[in-house]
Amino acid sequence: MLTRPQKLPPVCEQALAAVSAVSAAAQCAGRPADSITLIAVSKFQPVSAIREAHVVGLRHFGENYVQEGVAKVQALADLPLTWHFIGALQTNKTRAVATHFAWVHTLDRLQLAERLSAQRPSDLPPLQVCLQVMLVPEPGKAGLAPADVPALAAAVAALPGLQLRGLMCIPPATADVATQRGHFHQLATLLAELQSAGLPVDTLSMGMSGDYEAAILEGATHVRLGTAIFGARPYPNAATGPA
Repeated sequence: MLTRPQKLPPVCEQALAAVSAVSAAAQCAGRPADSITLIAVSKFQPVSAIREAHVVGLRHFGENYVQEGVAKVQALADLPLTWHFIGALQTNKTRAVATHFAWVHTLDRLQLAERLSAQRPSDLPPLQVCLQVMLVPEPGKAGLAPADVPALAAAVAALPGLQLRGLMCIPPATADVATQRGHFHQLATLLAELQSAGLPVDTLSMGMSGDYEAAILEGATHVRLGTAIFGARPYPNAATGPA
């Protein structure tokens, strides 16, 4: 339950506004607000800003860089937060992610999945994972081709340290709502195909500050908002820095 202290720092006000906007988008889509998880993208933000967002009820936070993310997980261990890794993952960083994060949204190779599964501590629940899909080919961007999703999904679902939850995408930026919806509809269709094949997947991680309304209309279960909550990012050295 979100609470409103008498005096709110800017991050708190922006976080509450973001929650209200997501709820309004859900209502427009004819969906309950609690069917959507708001992930606050906190890369390059100081620990103090995350604590402020927590004060008004945010519990899910996304980090793009392993070293920065792990430092924040450790610094905020006193809070009941769920940490999502949403950046590009390298093989030499899988152990840290498997140990410190609850979710990985950017899985696109079996090698990474196998390492995460093997390195997930046995005293933790399975790592929740989404496959990142590149809906439109873009040079330098990560993600599976849609045609490659079924095979990797089946392989990942069989790994003991992981729980395959669904799909994630970062489509090309555009202000055209019809184009936004078309991309997100494509991801939703891929998820439905996995469900028809018998995989127990339920997650569509899609939508950011500029297109989350369209994503919610197309069934997003997780939206990833950064600037809408924290404002412009203080690029590096304002927080712990990337790694």
